[in-house]
Amino acid sequence: MKLTHCLALVLSSVLFITNAQANNSESKLVTAIATDKPRIIALAPHIVEMLFDIGAGEQIIAATEHTDYPLAAKKIPRIGSSLRIQLERVIELQPDLVIAWQSGNPSDDLARIKQLGFNVVYSQPDSFEDVAKELRLFGKLSGHSEQAERVAAKFLADLASIKQQYGQKKPLTGFYEVWSRPLTTIAKGSWPQQFLDICSISNPFIEADARYPQVNIEQVLQSHIDIVIQPLSESQTGKDGYDWQKWSILPAVKHQQIITLDADVVHRMTTRSLHALTDLCQQADKSREYYQNSNGT
Repeated sequence: MKLTHCLALVLSSVLFITNAQANNSESKLVTAIATDKPRIIALAPHIVEMLFDIGAGEQIIAATEHTDYPLAAKKIPRIGSSLRIQLERVIELQPDLVIAWQSGNPSDDLARIKQLGFNVVYSQPDSFEDVAKELRLFGKLSGHSEQAERVAAKFLADLASIKQQYGQKKPLTGFYEVWSRPLTTIAKGSWPQQFLDICSISNPFIEADARYPQVNIEQVLQSHIDIVIQPLSESQTGKDGYDWQKWSILPAVKHQQIITLDADVVHRMTTRSLHALTDLCQQADKSREYYQNSNGT
């Protein structure tokens, strides 16, 4: 007990120090931004969407490819993609703040932007809770703290409500298709896994080494898959999804329990992700009802 108590104290101290360092870093950044309403370059679609959510959309002076929501975001000038940022455009625009996607932007370009002296903050929402945390951070940095707090609080309250409604349902076994060629799914630590956890859907590949493991159809056939979850973007529908109809041996195919989701919503880390979460939980509930009524397996 004593050792456990000591470890708890050490972990608490480390957490306290880490949070204090993060708060100190944020405070320094707020001080470094010499205006209440900074001009912002947002280097990922989810960052743009969160800034619009908190009322800072008009402060965005540049974004990257695939920035398409809300409608007003389509008019923002593009200065790069996930492969390359146009550094000359960053220098030309002289932003007060650059918000970058830590795992989604080229690291060498981000390092160069920082070397040039621009204020850079990183976004890396790996969970729903991180989305709320970043909404509050962006609110503080952009001069919209009050609206950001309201949006974050509502987001977390809605999330808690969904968890309460669906978290104790009878588990279904599901296969989540991230990509069809090669066939790719999810495991623990991935963004979509939290959707399955909350909707009471068990994932036979949750313990895979990679967060997005490639699998073959034989591995899938060995699992008793009640539902297949197939997120598709608008441009993919009908042509890029895996053709499950060839495998009627799977209960999900035999009973036509294939759930489609809007990939552009479910895979973007914003407040809209709760719409996709609700959609998945509701469709999974219909599948439960189907199996209960038909006793089909």
